[in-house]
Amino acid sequence: MNDVERLTAIEELRRLMARYVRYADHKRWQDLASLFTPDGTFTPHKPDGSVWLRMKGRADIAVTIGGSNGPDDVLIHHLFSNEIDIQSATSARGTWSMEDIITRPDDVEVNPDFPFKGMHGYGHYHARFVKADGAWHIAELEQTRLRLDFSY
Repeated sequence: MNDVERLTAIEELRRLMARYVRYADHKRWQDLASLFTPDGTFTPHKPDGSVWLRMKGRADIAVTIGGSNGPDDVLIHHLFSNEIDIQSATSARGTWSMEDIITRPDDVEVNPDFPFKGMHGYGHYHARFVKADGAWHIAELEQTRLRLDFSY
């Protein structure tokens, strides 16, 4: 893999993760799930390192994430500095600093599985990517947390 191919792959992965957070902010759960491989996994963690949720496969990812956010919730996701390592023409790993904010209207009934009115989180996304049929997809995504602030 030459430098231009490597840099092209890095930019494609940056754009893939940018779509991920844009789809999350706009609650486009099927589109977000389509960024994963068919058997892709998403595992968010709590600040203490314990697993918050485990999702496997596009359908599970779309349903689980979509079910944890109401139609009137306002979602904001930011990605910051990234480190992307291209392992081959079809394999890569990356880490992004991240921040997410969720706010819910006061008059909306709170989801008992996620009983907060507001959340502000900080941490990192750790991803393993694969390229198939000319497109990069997320094979594994882990979200680690440095801090989570809730309002009730």
